[in-house]
Amino acid sequence: MFETVPAAPPDPIYNLTTECNLDPNPRKLNLGVGVFKDDAGAIPILEAVKTAEQRIWREEETKNYLPIDGSGAFGLRVRQLLLGEASELAADPTSITVQTPGGTGALRLACELLARQLPNARMWISDPTWANHGQVCQQAGLPFASYPYYRPADHAIDEDAFFAVLAGLGAGDIVMLHGCCHNPTGMDLNRAQWDRVRELAQRRGFLILIDIAYQGFAQGLDADAEGVRLLAEAGLPLLICSSYSKNFGLYNERIGALTCVGLAPDVAARVQSQLKVHARTLWSSPPQHGSRIVETVLGDPELRRQWDNELARMRDRINQMRGLLVETMQEVGSAADFSFIARQYGLFSLTGISSAVNAVMRERHSIYFMSTGRINVAGLTPATIDYFCRAYQAAISEKA
Repeated sequence: MFETVPAAPPDPIYNLTTECNLDPNPRKLNLGVGVFKDDAGAIPILEAVKTAEQRIWREEETKNYLPIDGSGAFGLRVRQLLLGEASELAADPTSITVQTPGGTGALRLACELLARQLPNARMWISDPTWANHGQVCQQAGLPFASYPYYRPADHAIDEDAFFAVLAGLGAGDIVMLHGCCHNPTGMDLNRAQWDRVRELAQRRGFLILIDIAYQGFAQGLDADAEGVRLLAEAGLPLLICSSYSKNFGLYNERIGALTCVGLAPDVAARVQSQLKVHARTLWSSPPQHGSRIVETVLGDPELRRQWDNELARMRDRINQMRGLLVETMQEVGSAADFSFIARQYGLFSLTGISSAVNAVMRERHSIYFMSTGRINVAGLTPATIDYFCRAYQAAISEKA
């Protein structure tokens, strides 16, 4: 009965990792997958996480199901992290959080709600964006389109084109924005641009969904949530999809959240009831371990300070590698100007390296990254960055 089922194309990011794993070259580099690596090229477990896990192991008394919408303590900590420790909105009963399996689960849950409850809804995603955004919308049955965001010619946000599209939207449109560390460009909205988004949303009536998967990786926990807080404090209804894979290093624990703020009390209650129905049919009850880690760390002042310090070191390493990449490209004689990389934030950079050069770097030097030119800057180390830059130069010479 499955004879007519077509083969699906492999996921480009996971397939890249598979190919890299099979490559026998000892100098191979995987710059595709979005994980933080330390200076030794390892994916570390944070000390604050280890301590929290030890405490959980000692104190845990049951493996019973969590409620459909997850841990209430986790939800409060998530809202405080997003909106600020002192935010009244974080503790407001109309602010709701549903625990999800990763940030992807949060996005899918949001899209399920929008597709089922708002039949004329249409999602707008940035061009370019994370490769999975469109697929999540599609699988949920939510129509989507793209708005211009990035101008490759000068590696900048295409502000005029971006706001021209937003100015034409209205009720029924949902605009997905990256809270910080835009994937794949690394180019984030500034305060003035966020304020302009707020003004247009208030005037035109479109809904905003924020995907914030890298809070703390750009300029700091509070600075990275500036856009979220500006919109929330303006009273706008928001859907916020957050992930703790990156800033807690909990990749395989699959811990995320969908938070809704700015809703009237009766509306919030109805939205929460519908989200629970959708969550029940998708995963029924969320996994506990990841949420217990996050709520334990955020709820303990000493662990919170330790996590803040570890996160700051992760952020500093990413920014240092950006600067070192620019310097090394100059040292090896690159004719291209890569200085823009130092102005970007987060794990990723859209380097402008062509697909043809990418192919040579993969075939000749076993360096794996997306054909779009996106690299994970944190996948480089002081020991490998010269190899990467010289491989680029060799590939450029070969294609010349």
